[in-house]
Formats: sequence, structure tokens, C-alpha cells
Amino acid sequence: MDNSREQDKGKGHRQRLRDKFAIRGIDALNDDEVLELLLTMGTPRRDCKDCARLLLKRFGSLAAVLEATPFELQTISGIGAQNGFAIHFIQSVARRYLNQRLRSKNYLRSSREVGDYLIHAMRDLKKEVFQAIFLDASFAIIDTKILFEGTLSVNTVYPREFIKTILANHAAAVVIAHNHPSGSLTPSAADRKLTRNLFLACAMIDVQLLDHLIVGAGESPFSFADHGLMDEIKQECLPLL
Repeated sequence: MDNSREQDKGKGHRQRLRDKFAIRGIDALNDDEVLELLLTMGTPRRDCKDCARLLLKRFGSLAAVLEATPFELQTISGIGAQNGFAIHFIQSVARRYLNQRLRSKNYLRSSREVGDYLIHAMRDLKKEVFQAIFLDASFAIIDTKILFEGTLSVNTVYPREFIKTILANHAAAVVIAHNHPSGSLTPSAADRKLTRNLFLACAMIDVQLLDHLIVGAGESPFSFADHGLMDEIKQECLPLL
């Protein structure tokens, strides 16, 4: 009887959370409530409140929980394979949605949405990832693609492979982005050197490198263009073109 009452109580609590979301939207839920509802997709008859709080305590934020691997998630007491799958799957769906939402949009008018996508896709990654956003002649977004993973430098991002992918996408312009797992938004000397090399490589095939975005702990990426660094690099490269 006691178990039955507890199950009824838990069911009522979950329904109240669902109703809150249905009526007021995601902003009405705090992060542990969002995770609790996600976990109930994997274990619909179990109270997931404590598990949700443990996840936030362990990983520090909702974004970090969503970026965790299924193996990492299952190190938390009460999180099984089904829960881990539900969290990992919803993160992958969100990433694909944000990616596809960008297609055909003008980059210059949708730069905030691009920033939102990059932050969601890259901010909490534990390794560096180099991504390119391919644009047509009117700066409409053709596609985005991760090109390199690992510690990025002028020695690990190959201009030949970069150019090959640009040509395969029939791009007239490109924006590059990478993340700093440390959270820093400050571009390093290596970041600047890499940007210069790729700017020259693009110029040789009459493709514009519009910007280099760095994703860190901030609410928006660091933009080389917005901070005048792309203009500086262009001036440095002019005598070589």
C-alpha cells in the first residue's frame, strides 16, 4: 500500500511538471526539473528527482550533463543505460535541429543563431574541435561540418583538406570556429597564425574567410571579425596575394 501511494505521488509530481511545461514553456522549469523530465523518458515509473540533482552536482550544469557520454552518466547512482540513452539522444536531436535550422539563412543576418548553435554544439566538449560553416555567394548558409578534432594547431589543421571540403560544398565564403575546453575566449598566437594561413589558402581559390569564432565559457563566441583581427590579418596578407 505504501509503495502504491509513493508511486501515485511520483506520478502526480511528474504530471505537474509536464503541465507546467505545456502551459508556461521551458523557462518555467529549473535545470533539475528539466533533467527530471528527461530521465522519466527512460524510467517513466520511477522518481527521478534525486538522480537529476546528483547529475547537476556532478557535472555542474545542464549543458555539461547533456554533453556527458553515456558511460559518464552511468557513473551516477540511479542512472542506467536507458536514462543515459535518453539524455544522449535528446542532445543529439537538439544539435541536429539547430544545425538544420541554419540552412539557407543569411549568415550576416543570422549570426546570433550561428552563435547559439556553436555554443550548444561545442562549449562543453572536452577536446578541441574545428568546424567550418560554408556559405554561398549571397552568404546563405550551405552547411556546417566538423573537419578536425584534437589539439588544434597549424600542424593539425591541413589547408589542403580544408580547401578540398570548401570546393566539395561549392562555397564562396566560409566561417571557421573552434572551442577552447579551458573556457577561455582569448585567441592564442597559434589561433591567429592558423587563421592567417587559412585566410591565405582561401584567397588563393577566391573564397572569402569571413570570420574565426572561438567558443568558450562566454554567452557568445569570440569573433575575430568583430574585434578587428580579420582586418589586421587581411592587411598582413595583402602583400602576399
